[in-house]
Amino acid sequence: MQFDSIGDFFNMGGYAFYVWLAYGVTFVSLAILVFQSAKQKNKVLQQIAQKLAREERLKQHRSDNESKT
Repeated sequence: MQFDSIGDFFNMGGYAFYVWLAYGVTFVSLAILVFQSAKQKNKVLQQIAQKLAREERLKQHRSDNESKT
């Protein structure tokens, strides 16, 4: 589709509201998805770090108990 002017482009042949609304909803949805994914990734990495730290403390505690006996 060829447009005669930039105004015709933004008007989209009378369907501008629907076209630009569709673009807006799509980009907002994708942005929300990206931010939620990043937040969830950080949460999972933090939980993994906590679990590894706990396992290291347990291992240290076991080795301390074995050396005492």
